[in-house]
Amino acid sequence: MVPMTLQEIAEAVGGALHDVPDPAAVVDRPGVTDSRLVEPGALFIALPGEHTDGHRFAEAAVRAGAMAVLAARPVGVPAVVVPDVQDAMGALARAVLDRLKAPTVIGLTGSAGKTSTKDLLAQVLETMDTTVATPLSYNGEIGLPLTVFRADERTRLLVLEMGSRGAGHIKYLTGIVPPKVGLVLNVGTAHVGEFGGGKESIAVAKGELVEALPVDGLAVLNADDPYVMSMAPRTVAPVLTFGMQAGDVRAVDVELDAAGRPSFTLAYRGESAPVKLGLHGAHHVSNATAAAAVAIGLGASVRQAADALSRARQLTPGRMDVTERPDGVTVINDAFNANPDSMAVALAALTAMAGGGRRTVAVLGEMRELGEESEAHHAELGRMVARNGVTDLIAVGGAEAALVHASAADGGVAATLVPDRDAALDLLLTYLKSGDVVLVKGSHSVGLEDTAMRLAEPDAMGITG
Repeated sequence: MVPMTLQEIAEAVGGALHDVPDPAAVVDRPGVTDSRLVEPGALFIALPGEHTDGHRFAEAAVRAGAMAVLAARPVGVPAVVVPDVQDAMGALARAVLDRLKAPTVIGLTGSAGKTSTKDLLAQVLETMDTTVATPLSYNGEIGLPLTVFRADERTRLLVLEMGSRGAGHIKYLTGIVPPKVGLVLNVGTAHVGEFGGGKESIAVAKGELVEALPVDGLAVLNADDPYVMSMAPRTVAPVLTFGMQAGDVRAVDVELDAAGRPSFTLAYRGESAPVKLGLHGAHHVSNATAAAAVAIGLGASVRQAADALSRARQLTPGRMDVTERPDGVTVINDAFNANPDSMAVALAALTAMAGGGRRTVAVLGEMRELGEESEAHHAELGRMVARNGVTDLIAVGGAEAALVHASAADGGVAATLVPDRDAALDLLLTYLKSGDVVLVKGSHSVGLEDTAMRLAEPDAMGITG
């Protein structure tokens, strides 16, 4: 983080110092919201959490080396006290950005594939200049400032994943950190229940990113998605498109190997170069092409982008993480989150990786935030399982999982319904046999990440030959 004194931080966020013996004390490590991640010289940010209040850990954070606490009230240790901690995080992020040496800010959004694309993009941009990118999926009002805090004077490229749960959210984020480049991947059904109005409303909200771009910026849009292309008139920035069916930057001659890893030719303005991805699933072709388009728009050659993509690896856990167990079972951990679109590409990857000769087992949890369309989407998911030729389904959850189970069974899939992640694991440990390919996927709140990780452990018991 850019070094700032506690007095400077207080002035930047409109706060008051409490119990601070030395206002000139310097914070030079990134701000954190988890006291377990405090480094000496950091700022601990006391936010109310899902299960507890960060103010409870203020003293422990200072003992661990935090210079002070950003808090909503005095906490008995050095603190910058503000009316609203989350708003103060945004103000501090803007102050940090203003002290940097004008890095190029790249914002990206979309209904699916944001985190995987961000990981690919960061690895391509690292070949061009010093890059800081969103860790994991820190893409909201809290995660975006935390990412900015990780930047320092050496940072030249700042990649920020931006999520949206409705109109105004991305506008708020771009108000904190104005982007120079905006990438929109797709418009799908993720969080459709929170938006209201279907894909049209989602497109309006996602398009706030390109509206924030300056006239000398760059909008990178998916030419294969008409909802994304409808955003072009909403930006004053030049537009660069990418896609497989159309676009300035294209992926052509796509093939999958036996493990479901794509290769393709990256093409732009008469130049081309081969790409062989180390990631699993055909959907990563679009993600990779999007990343290449941003890099090319910032000055990379087609060959440079292609070579970097071929070296790239999955960085964020729970996103098509593939484990080949010693006993011949392949576990695909895609359990970080789920929506109808990401379920579709994950199921396609599952069947591609099985190659037609191995049993495919889909362990699917319920999908959240789908609103009044939820029942229809879950019933359709079961039909999708059948259409993809998945041999076995374990549906995890309650009434909506039962809809997945019923429609898959109607389509000829050997389907089982279990109530929770523990029951799913108990069944899998006696159910799987050597050669199976198993996909584990569901919304984050279902908790199937733990099931997937335990299933992938080499010493998991109960596998039969």
